[in-house]
Amino acid sequence: MTVTHMDIPKHFEFDDLEFKPHPILGSPHIQAMHVFPNGYGVSVVRGPATRGGTQGLYELAVMRNGEVCYTTPVTQDTIGYLKPRDINKLLAQVAAL
Repeated sequence: MTVTHMDIPKHFEFDDLEFKPHPILGSPHIQAMHVFPNGYGVSVVRGPATRGGTQGLYELAVMRNGEVCYTTPVTQDTIGYLKPRDINKLLAQVAAL
């Protein structure tokens, strides 16, 4: 059997996130959320009230059961001042929990 690149599952990345207006902070804040098959997820936000938002950077929180999870090996807090490539690394870590 020949394996092609189509047979290898793609990792979820920053470009796969779908940003929408933040439901609580409102415009111009944006948020994207994703839940992985392991039950962990992420909330990625950007806006004036987020850490790094005024510089166009993002803040990420690890989620579990719809709430911020402060007890993972990835982080025990939210992580700010993130570029998309930083978020890609964190997405892989959360997916591997």
